[in-house]
Formats: sequence, C-alpha cells, structure tokens
Amino acid sequence: MTARTVRGATGAALATALITGVTACANPSGPARPADSAVVGIATEPESLSPLLGYGKDGNSKIFDGLLTHDADRKLRPALAEALPEVSADGRTYTYRLRQGVEFSDGEPFTAADVEFTYRTILDPATNNASKTELDAIDSVTAQGPDQVVFTLKYPYAPFAERTVLPIAPEHVAGKQDVNSGGFTTRPVGTGPYVLTGWSKGEKISFRANPSYWGGEPAVKKFTMAVIKDDDVRATRLRSGELDAAILPPNLAAGFAGDRTRRTFAAKTFDYRDVTLPTHHPVTGDPAVRQALDIAVDRAAMVDKLLDGAGKAAHGPVPTDSPWFTPGTERAHDPDRAKRILDDAGWKPAADGVRVKDGVRASFPLWYTTGDKIRQDHALAFASDARKAGVEVTTEAGTWEVIEPRMKTDAVLAGGGSPADPDFDQYPLLTSSLAGDGFNNMAGYDNPVVDRALADARRSGDPAARATAYDTVQRELVKNPGYVFLTHIDHLYVVNDRWDGPTTQVEPHDHGLGSGPWWNVEHWKPKQQ
Repeated sequence: MTARTVRGATGAALATALITGVTACANPSGPARPADSAVVGIATEPESLSPLLGYGKDGNSKIFDGLLTHDADRKLRPALAEALPEVSADGRTYTYRLRQGVEFSDGEPFTAADVEFTYRTILDPATNNASKTELDAIDSVTAQGPDQVVFTLKYPYAPFAERTVLPIAPEHVAGKQDVNSGGFTTRPVGTGPYVLTGWSKGEKISFRANPSYWGGEPAVKKFTMAVIKDDDVRATRLRSGELDAAILPPNLAAGFAGDRTRRTFAAKTFDYRDVTLPTHHPVTGDPAVRQALDIAVDRAAMVDKLLDGAGKAAHGPVPTDSPWFTPGTERAHDPDRAKRILDDAGWKPAADGVRVKDGVRASFPLWYTTGDKIRQDHALAFASDARKAGVEVTTEAGTWEVIEPRMKTDAVLAGGGSPADPDFDQYPLLTSSLAGDGFNNMAGYDNPVVDRALADARRSGDPAARATAYDTVQRELVKNPGYVFLTHIDHLYVVNDRWDGPTTQVEPHDHGLGSGPWWNVEHWKPKQQ
C-alpha cells in the first residue's frame, strides 16, 4: 500500500514521521459537519468538466467512469468493462466486453456506442482536446453490438490499456451539442459514483452521491471541492473548520502538529518541479547556460529546506527510484564547474558579477503561479543558485492567464509527471512537434535524437527496446537539458479523522481532483462515534 499516515507530528519531526510512517493523533476547530458530508480544499480546477475536452483523462473523475480504473496500488482493474481487455498476439487489437446494466445518471443505458462516440469525438480535429496526441496509436474504435468494443491500433502501443481509464461520455447528451462550447462542458452526465450539483468557477465544485451507481451508492452523500488557490488561505480555512481536508505544502502541514483529530497523509508521487529554459531566448537557449544551470542548482538543499524532506532530488522527469530511471544521469551540485562551462563558452562576468556574451546580459525572468508557496520557494532558490554562477534570474508571480502568453520566451517554474508510463510524460514534454502547443513542450525543446527515441519507445511493444529508448532520452537531457528539474515532491494532505477509508496512491502531477486521500471517497464510511 502506498499510503503513509502521520498524526500529531511536531516541528522538524514531521519530515521524519512522513518518511517512517510514525503516527499520532490531532482536534479540528469549528462546527461539526454532517457525517455523510465532506468538503475538501484543492488548489486548482479544470477548464471544463467534459472528458471530450480532457477532463479526467487519467481516470478517477467522480462524475464518470472509464473502461478501466486504478486500484490503490495503481494496478488496472475493470470499471465499465467487465474484465481487462483481450489483446491480440501482435498487440494491435484490444477487445473490451462491457459491464451490463449500467446507466448514466439520467437513467439512460450505457452501451458500446458511447465508448465509440467518446474516442471518435476526442480524435476529431474539430475537438479542442489538447491531449488527443495521447491517443495517436488508435486507428479505429468500433462498437460490436451493445456490450463489446474493439480498438485497432496503428502500432503496438504498449501502455494502451492505461489510456482506457479515460471517462466515457453519453452520446445521447454530448452528441447533440457543440463539443467545445455546449452545456455538457459545465453540466455533464456520467455513470460515476457522484452527480454534479453545481460549479461556481473559482469557488467550488459540488457533488451528490449517485443513488443508482453500479458500484453501490456512496456513504458520503454530499461531496464538495472548494477551489482555494492560495496555500495560506487553504490552511486557514482548514483550521477554522470550513474544510474537512486539504492539500498543503510541508511547512503549513506541519502547523497542524498536535491537532489530535486530524491525520496527515503523505503520498509518494512522480510530480516534479522544473524550470523551463525556452529555446527561443538568447540566454536560456544557449546550451552552455543550460548545462551550467543544471549543475549550479543545489537539489539536496531544496529537498531539505523547501520540502522538509518530503520529496527527493529530480534529475529528469523520471524519479530516481523508478525502474525507468537511467543510472548515471544524476546531476551533481557543482557550482565551480558551472562557472567554468560559462567561462569557456564566452560568458564573462561584468562588474556587477552578471555574465555577458556578445553584448547579451545573462539575465532572464522566471515566472511562478501566485499563491503557490512550493513554486515560489523553488523559484527563489533557483534564482539564488543561478546568481552564484553569474546568471541573473528575476522572479515574477502571476496567474496562468498572465504566464501562458509569455511561455515561449520566459522561463516558468512548471511541473509535471505521470506514474502510469514514461510515454505519458516525456512525449508531450519533449517532442519538438508539440513545441508551443499549450502546456506541451513549454520550453520549445528541439532535439532530433530525443524525437527519434521517443517515437521508437512509443511504437515498440518490446520492454527492452523501450528502456533503451528512454535511456537515450535521459542521457540527451544531460547534454542539452532544455529544462532544469529540481525536485520530485510528496503531496501532503491534512484530513479530519472521522472516516474509515481514506488512503493515497502514487500520484501524478495533476492532483486534488482525482488524487488525494479522497481518490476513493465513494468507499469512505463514517466512523462510529
């Protein structure tokens, strides 16, 4: 099991407790909430609630189900399918038999036609789904009667079954609307354990239990996700009793030490924080600057001081404890070598210590999202380390609406990571054809060797061949980083101790909505008092 629970850890002992699994107990203030109601604080919200536009693409969307889902150990298990798929010998045909008797929350039956509709609509060029390249392997999807669907692939895409956790939309509702702007985008209908009751953008998303859910009506009848972007505000509302649970950075989670009726959950993750180094910038696009910054940063200090030990150094998108990680690609903290690299490349210190080459000052802005303490702390630490090497980094805070138009030329304290398969993270992060495509390849990274390796890994069904390809990618990132990966962070959640059932999974970057101790809220039971 991946869940680790900490109760009542105090001060610096919190980090040790998170790692060792030591438990104690904590006492929420504020009014008692009904036993069948839960309110959790999250940091972000989706742009749409339609799976046709990308909502819930990695599963666990509460309103919807996929053909498959993940258990606590992130192993695939059946959901709308009655079993795992039958896969042809050549790895190019996946056949799913569907669970019978399932209904959408409006009472209409779920059939294979809905599956075919969902995937065909996502792949339609007219659909504004930024993640459609993740389904590139699909050649066709065909409903064979009401209870069987067959996917035919262009090539033997090894992790395809992982892509079928994608939520299924009802054709009889979504098929009658404009896919990009219709009412389904904010008032969806699904087969999931919860039914949407309201969405006040920027404030909260509210759900009620689906009484006809095929998996049984949840005991938590009312579930609310409060959207609170600012970490301090989220902690304050949790302490006041307005929230039953919240995701918090380590320093704020530690503030609940001694609160004896709350638990702190620490989830291991693939979630990294990195600095994008835009290719189309005279400073960040210089390979020497990239190499220097990659070894100028003190990752161990960031883990110790910024995360209180709740994480690990990141030397690329793949965590060092993953079987996909390439040993030997760890970056040592070597500020003296960083200076030599810059010296040799012609970046010479000016009177103020900031380097200059051909009249260009080694200076660039670094944006982070307002209210996100972890990103702010990482940005400031990165800027400090860079300045010691003679590179001036000015940190700027803003919303994504402010940051997004600047991403092609300005550095961003970004994040990503997926535990399901290396293709899910590395392909959109590094493939040159996706440069400038929204939040894909934010740095505009362009490396033909990496492009070929990612394509080879994506199109091979041979695990050894895929491992070799990803080794190539990771070694190329040492030569020409494109991004400076800083840390992989644990996710910390503080939860009122009044339910049986909360636990955690190994989590991706996207968390709060589908991940967190409430990933299985439909199975929670109120504790007997």
